[in-house]
Amino acid sequence: MALLTVENLGIDIHGIRPLDGVSFSVDKGEILGIVGESGSGKSLTALSVIGLLPLIGGRILRGSIRFDGIDLATLPEAEFRRLRGRRIAFITQNPMTSLDPVMRIGAQIDQVSMLHLGLDARAAQARSIEIMAQLRIPEAATIYHHFPHQLSGGMKQRIVIAMALAADPDLIIADEPTTALDVTIQAQIVDLLVELVRERDVALILITHDMGVVAQTCDRVVVLYAGRVAESDAVAAIFERPRHPYTRALIGCIPRDETAHGNLTGIPGAVPSVAHYPAGCRFHPRCPRRGAPCDHIVPVSAAMDGGLFACHFPENSGVAR
Repeated sequence: MALLTVENLGIDIHGIRPLDGVSFSVDKGEILGIVGESGSGKSLTALSVIGLLPLIGGRILRGSIRFDGIDLATLPEAEFRRLRGRRIAFITQNPMTSLDPVMRIGAQIDQVSMLHLGLDARAAQARSIEIMAQLRIPEAATIYHHFPHQLSGGMKQRIVIAMALAADPDLIIADEPTTALDVTIQAQIVDLLVELVRERDVALILITHDMGVVAQTCDRVVVLYAGRVAESDAVAAIFERPRHPYTRALIGCIPRDETAHGNLTGIPGAVPSVAHYPAGCRFHPRCPRRGAPCDHIVPVSAAMDGGLFACHFPENSGVAR
């Protein structure tokens, strides 16, 4: 049984339903990528799993979120607090705004292990410095006493990761953890996350808009578009034979050698507003393969070769257009 299983998740935020029928699973030692453009529902999926939807006025309408046999969708907040940070950790998008500017770095990491593991101040400090050293933070015992403004963006992200690891969680959700960093530091952080998953046997959900990052790091991938799952499969299978036109379009956006000559593929149009999702397949206004049923019939998820896709005219399937 998978560590986390999300089935048919649908949510409501002030009368708007931005997620509809989202399903996926992830197990220990596995990296699941959730990919899609901004507005696809990636961060909302993360907030649903971590139990923070009420902070933005949201609620779960239907479906289940089962974590190690516990249904998080119906879990009271008091019980969720014992899981959040302890067994399920969350790494936010921007390390520059994730840390308290008036608290020393070490004290912020200590709080996690003191709260969730019951360590005293001395034991928490020793644990924090040990984790910082494991994350290849130079002179960890010195950095422990620094304030956030004294650190670079990449170093702040390592501190945020250290906070996520402080209570030894089973699942880490990383919501675009490299967005605010330069390319070189991005690669270092991604490599670090992969190494942590393999060494500690934790599950990682990596939320990103970058299919290049997915190709380098993930075991399986869920492609979201406008609040629905377009396709899910093993990463190797997705890149070898993408079924959904949106998946193919995302892969086509990865820079290749020919971009040196000024050619860069894009996807026409934009993700629709949550308040104005089109009928039928939500990708059909931008889809090069759209046909008669696409604008009024919602495609049903179909299984093929171990993966799932939701398209009336899938790629690489022999379905005539």
